[in-house]
Amino acid sequence: MGAMATSWRLLVSGLADGPRNMAIDEAVLQAVGEGGSPPTLRLYAWQPACLSLGYSQQAAVVDQTVLADQGWGLVRRPTGGRALLHADELTYAIIGPIDHPALAGGVLDSYRRLSAGLVAALDRLGARADPPTGGTLSPEERANPVCFEVPSAYEITIGGRKLVGSAQLRRVRAVLQHGSLPLRGDITRVVRALRFDSPDARRAASERLARHATTLEDVLGRPVGWEEVAQAMTTGFAGALALEWIEGGLSTREMDLAARLEELRRRDPLHALRIPGEVAW
Repeated sequence: MGAMATSWRLLVSGLADGPRNMAIDEAVLQAVGEGGSPPTLRLYAWQPACLSLGYSQQAAVVDQTVLADQGWGLVRRPTGGRALLHADELTYAIIGPIDHPALAGGVLDSYRRLSAGLVAALDRLGARADPPTGGTLSPEERANPVCFEVPSAYEITIGGRKLVGSAQLRRVRAVLQHGSLPLRGDITRVVRALRFDSPDARRAASERLARHATTLEDVLGRPVGWEEVAQAMTTGFAGALALEWIEGGLSTREMDLAARLEELRRRDPLHALRIPGEVAW
């Protein structure tokens, strides 16, 4: 990387459950906003599989019986968006100061810049993404409880099918954008965990999702390992955003914050702290 590259921390976190993963993202966001931690790319995965809801999504969409039967977790994201089942995926989190060139200018501006890193990562894997476009969702599309059925602005599709879903939280001093890249498996599993008015409505939602979303294995026609995708992500973001990585771990401050936030989520899986002036997208 050239002399003009900006140094960011790289956190490769591995597996954790829903409360732990969301607590770490939010702890790093708070520490970065305080100026005590560097801008960060965090890569992680989920165990057990976990249904996450967007910040404003109603809990009534969740079928708790199915979650218990499947052994899936439940958590609320601090970001916006709709329901996601995190299983067999790589999740990325970009966390940095709100005035950093990659994140400045507003939600859509930063989505556009960060999407270039995702496209570059997929290109390294042999997956040629459609050109990301800005746009807005209709009220009907926003009401859809399933995240991967409809792409939002600058989200990543291949052959018109959504591959990477992302969401963002902007605070006064810092920004968190995290996103999900399904590596393999049944992309329609999330439908099992959501309530529908009838079996026909559930079946129709599953069929729509199968048409409109995909996994990396389906795109490439071969199995792909988490480590291979993580390497492509770090290289793709570094090249697209002129970054260089310093591998590191959580600071003492971040570990303390994460422990407190994790405890809140273990008491209430749908807990989400809202701070005045922040925007979830």
